[in-house]
Amino acid sequence: MDFISSAGPQAEIERLEERIEALAAKIDNCRKVMLAARIILACGGILIAALLTGLLQPDPLVLVTAIAAFLGGIVLLGSNKSTAAEAREQMEEAEIKRDEWIGALRLRDLGPPALH
Repeated sequence: MDFISSAGPQAEIERLEERIEALAAKIDNCRKVMLAARIILACGGILIAALLTGLLQPDPLVLVTAIAAFLGGIVLLGSNKSTAAEAREQMEEAEIKRDEWIGALRLRDLGPPALH
């Protein structure tokens, strides 16, 4: 546990919770980009297949666009997949540190609330 923080445990817990929220947003953004990458990859693949089977008239611009979409989709998918995995690892580490700080607070049970 890192007790170097001079601001106290509450501030450190708050900082870690903000970090966890930021990482969760980053993971969510990666999921969205991964979905877009899959769609781009599929469109590129469909265009290539249509060109190869003769459904579309051979056109160099369409072929280059299809190949770029296919390769770009692969790159975009792979990049965001690894970024999301790294963010998940960092989020797990931050959650562990947050739990350690919460455990260090030595909270005590005040019992049931008194009814007046």
